Amino acid sequence: MKLALDLRESLHIAFGAIRANRARGALTTLGIIIGIVAVVVTMTAANGLHNRFRESFSAVGTDVIYVSRMPWVVMNDFFQFRNRPPLNMREAVALERNLRGKAIVNPTMDGRRDVKYRAEVIEGVTIIGTTEKQTRLSSALPQTGRFLLSFDVLYKKNVCVIGTDVRDGLFRTSDPINKTIKIGRTDFRVIGVMEKQGGSFLGGPNFDRQIFVPISSFVKAFGGDHRRQDVNVAVKAPSQEAMGDLEYEVIGEMRKIRGLRPTERDNFSINKLDTLVGTFNNIMGIVLLVGLLVTGISLFVGAVGVMNIMFVSVTERTREIGIRKAIGAKRRSILFQFLFESSSICLLGGTIGILVAAILTAVINAVLMPASISLPILFVAVVISIAVGVLAGVVPAYRGASLDPIEALRYE
Repeated sequence: MKLALDLRESLHIAFGAIRANRARGALTTLGIIIGIVAVVVTMTAANGLHNRFRESFSAVGTDVIYVSRMPWVVMNDFFQFRNRPPLNMREAVALERNLRGKAIVNPTMDGRRDVKYRAEVIEGVTIIGTTEKQTRLSSALPQTGRFLLSFDVLYKKNVCVIGTDVRDGLFRTSDPINKTIKIGRTDFRVIGVMEKQGGSFLGGPNFDRQIFVPISSFVKAFGGDHRRQDVNVAVKAPSQEAMGDLEYEVIGEMRKIRGLRPTERDNFSINKLDTLVGTFNNIMGIVLLVGLLVTGISLFVGAVGVMNIMFVSVTERTREIGIRKAIGAKRRSILFQFLFESSSICLLGGTIGILVAAILTAVINAVLMPASISLPILFVAVVISIAVGVLAGVVPAYRGASLDPIEALRYE
């Protein structure tokens, strides 16, 4: 009860001091406001980037292994990977045959082509040659129309399923189903439109700017002979728990297919979503660390400002401290009074900072990416505000609590 009364009195004194010196109080809290805004926006942006990453790459699949010539993330030895022989359809068919009954195997090929419908042209659209198994490997499904069938692949039908960005760019508001578009120099009939998946993220693939065609039709129209083919093979595990064993089995089968001796290194790459997640987390960890370091400097500057004001406050109220001690106030009471005062100033600045950060977060959410202030972020902001107030006020509070009452009463 006494603690609550001391807190209430300290808050009253703190706000009274700020009201009495509005300019000084505004400048004191400004550093804290800027620091808290920086902390909240940094953490919110990092959280939003993580959510955007998961949303953008959800179609990749967490239980799918991708076999390709190049790794998704190349940190060094690029030329070593570049000189690897590309995977071709014969190897993809052999891998599918060897894993039959154990996993779903889906070969794909891709390239970029200009796409045209009447007078409308979109340049550099990603064309993916695939099979009817594509929808079993990812969460993306057609929004309208249908996806490819085994019939389309077997008989090399010139049909395609387009992304939402392609639909909007070529057809505007009209229905694209059964319309004929030109991909490169070849005509394809639109049989479906994929649901929206969220566009590009940090320079990554734009899943809404893709067109799916039967892989047999892709080879016929764009692929050429098997020596120039570069096939990617997706292997879906029967369960998440089977991923580890399946990865070793895929590596073993690919080594047998390619005739590699035990002493030879793999001349193909195994890619998983975990690879992208790990790389992204490392990058975001560095970005977050740098961001928090910068915000830490801002908070340090704000704390120095609060400490300076608290020293001034202690000096101005020296006689008051002497009177309180003379009538029996303990050092602990004086100490807590100034700690509460400095914490209240910082908490006020933190509250204003949170409100400003909420406005900036709403702007980020509307313009850049999905972002929102979560309860843990609010909790961290409040704790930081109070912690900065305590650290900034502890030295001035100790100085005030240590004053000799007789010397304090003599102070003019």
